Amino acid sequence: MYSITVNEILEATGGVLLSGNGDTLITDLCTDSRLAKEGDLFVPIVGERDDGHMFIESALTKAAATLTQEHSGVVISDKPYIAVKDTKKAMQDIGSYFRDKFDIPVIGVTGSVGKTTTREMIATALSGCARVYQTEKNYNSQVGLPIALFHMDENAECAVLEMGMSEPGEMERLSEIARPTSCVITMIGVAHIENLGSQENIRKEKLAITSHMDQNGILFLNGNDPLLKELNGRLTVSCCYFGTEAWCECRAENISMRSDYTYEYDYVHKEKRVHVHLNALGRHNVINSLCGMAIADHLGHDLEKAAAQFETFKGIRQKLIRIPNKYTIIDDAYNASPDSMKASIVVLSEIETEGKKIAVLGDMFELGENSEAYHYEVGKFLADKDVDELVVVGEQSLAIRRAVEESGSKIRCYSFKDNGEVVLYLLSVLNPEDIVLVKGSNGMNLKAVVDNLLG
Repeated sequence: MYSITVNEILEATGGVLLSGNGDTLITDLCTDSRLAKEGDLFVPIVGERDDGHMFIESALTKAAATLTQEHSGVVISDKPYIAVKDTKKAMQDIGSYFRDKFDIPVIGVTGSVGKTTTREMIATALSGCARVYQTEKNYNSQVGLPIALFHMDENAECAVLEMGMSEPGEMERLSEIARPTSCVITMIGVAHIENLGSQENIRKEKLAITSHMDQNGILFLNGNDPLLKELNGRLTVSCCYFGTEAWCECRAENISMRSDYTYEYDYVHKEKRVHVHLNALGRHNVINSLCGMAIADHLGHDLEKAAAQFETFKGIRQKLIRIPNKYTIIDDAYNASPDSMKASIVVLSEIETEGKKIAVLGDMFELGENSEAYHYEVGKFLADKDVDELVVVGEQSLAIRRAVEESGSKIRCYSFKDNGEVVLYLLSVLNPEDIVLVKGSNGMNLKAVVDNLLG
């Protein structure tokens, strides 16, 4: 990780030093005063509810310096106060300043579903031949991306940056900060449709990732996604489609599930064919890893080495947890959208067991005025799958249950008001051969169900 001086921050932001020493060393960025530590530059963000400037004094008990957009004159302090017009914009300027220090391949990754897993799989494939830096934690927003850039390893030979958005205009700004040499769009779903209005608007916003892409860069698109497939031949940037269909430039062929429920396939591009054993659940993850193989191929990496990295892949948030003599849990409680919900249902239905298969599904958030219809759609998808029981928790997920019941499915359906009731029910019915999937939006806190089942 690099470190910079306050004087360099002044250069990057056009700020004015109101107090303190310009030679003060800055080793990290911080937006939460409670987490401030020595060497930090505190960035007080002005939000809808809170103004970070209220916490400057407490942050500076540990932090080395602060930005401010609410001070215009001399400040009496031993520590640097840096006056800027907009603290968030200044933070982004610092991220952009760090981006200028690197002349390496930088892959920008976005998409409604699967961007974190795809980012991890791209980094995995590239790590077979290069030192890779990738986005840490969830640093993929207008505030998080500058921190990710600040944290870049000075010895990195390539970088994979996750870029998320929830409102119009956000992706263009992220592209301006990151200036990717190539980009990835995983798929167009309905996450954040509440703010963007339609899937076509979401697609348009995602495509803005290329607005500051290198002129020789390539946009990698998922050919299995209908809305991305529609763009074939219509874009002005160079594109490479990856997928399972014959027309895709980079393809997965001979896909099969192994006895441990992981997958294997052949990566195919022109005359190249490389076998990949992917240590991950779910057929959808074949597509995610395929993207990593395609980018490694584009960068001229040894594809055998790239493929070998996937044999021990550990980045999946979705975990298969076997509890001896009790039951098996598919822990996918991190988040949920209609597309990721369907993918997890497929994982549950494909696993062979002599016991019951139970899907515990919670509400999906940020789906706008058509939220009920999206939940109902998930239920229709579930209705003909190899699942024995559906357990829903929350108000919106009742539409999932209704769809299953109205379909005439044999799946037994139950609904509960809260997670505590779900746990009590599951503990009363689960047997050693049973498998239970747990999935819902973060706000449903279904991780608590998993934790209780783990004991």
